[in-house]
Amino acid sequence: MLLIRPIRQSDYPVLMQIAIESGAGFTSLPVNDQKLQAKIARSEQSFATAVEAMGDQGYVFVLEDTSTGEIVGTSGIEASVGLENPLYHFHKSTVVHHSKELDVFKQVEVLTMCNDYTGVSEICTLFLREPYRQGLNGRFLSKVRFLFMAEHPKRFSKMVIAEMRGVADDSGLPPFWKWLQSYFFSIDFPTADYMIGVGNKGFIADLMPRHPIYVSLLPESAQQVIGEVHENTKPALALLENEGFFHRGYVDLFDGGPTVECQLKQIKSVRNSHKVKVLVAPVEGNATLSICNTHTANFRAVFSKNAALNDNHELVISPELAEALMVSNGDFVRYLSLEKAVK
Repeated sequence: MLLIRPIRQSDYPVLMQIAIESGAGFTSLPVNDQKLQAKIARSEQSFATAVEAMGDQGYVFVLEDTSTGEIVGTSGIEASVGLENPLYHFHKSTVVHHSKELDVFKQVEVLTMCNDYTGVSEICTLFLREPYRQGLNGRFLSKVRFLFMAEHPKRFSKMVIAEMRGVADDSGLPPFWKWLQSYFFSIDFPTADYMIGVGNKGFIADLMPRHPIYVSLLPESAQQVIGEVHENTKPALALLENEGFFHRGYVDLFDGGPTVECQLKQIKSVRNSHKVKVLVAPVEGNATLSICNTHTANFRAVFSKNAALNDNHELVISPELAEALMVSNGDFVRYLSLEKAVK
């Protein structure tokens, strides 16, 4: 069985391994002992704290194969970004150059650095290890965040964003970064990416262009990747677009990858999740359901067909699922179908 639970300190060695496997561009998991240890400690405190309003909390979930005890994936939520460390983006917009005298009308795109997403919630840290990238595993790992947010909405902003990894060449270097480096930086991409990951963002304010940048003046290779995602990120983007997320012109400063957004209450999985009481009994349903308990520190989530609604609108779950979810008869759970076009 695959089980999702909050991360704990004993998971540190595998979290470091996942940080290494994820590679450059995955800034939410820097390869840094101190930062990863702090990330785990912050997550433990966030899950354990009673919260009535969003703040500087961060929640990290791990996907555990209970048959081996192996951690095979991670997923996370930042309750409110940009409060401790600034969150920067480029915003691509259109400006008009018009001369009535010359009868010239030109619309041109510009990139402007901004902090427009300060204070919103962010889903992040989604990584599934290679042998487990099959079936519904990735969908489960992504959607569990929406189950948690649906159950605990006071912990989060009304707006949710996700930063998507931008295009990179065969060597892992984003074409968008190359022009930026040549004109404004003297460090390589892995170094800049690492500094972002560990929270050292002061160099951005110091070195980034302070005025709008005309897109047409950039190299063609940079223009082509603005708002585009890495090949490996396309499935994740498609999943979020199906949830109702959309791109409004905000892109990453370094790789040009899009940031997508959606109102929390409009996220499809939030709207389609249901909170019901459980009845523990042998059962075999027709649809694969993602099910979570209503706890925070003891949050647990699984997915299985061994669950089905009865005529009393109770969710009947197998004893095995009840044990994994730490629930018993009469307790509440929240569930969501993982299959398309099924509620």
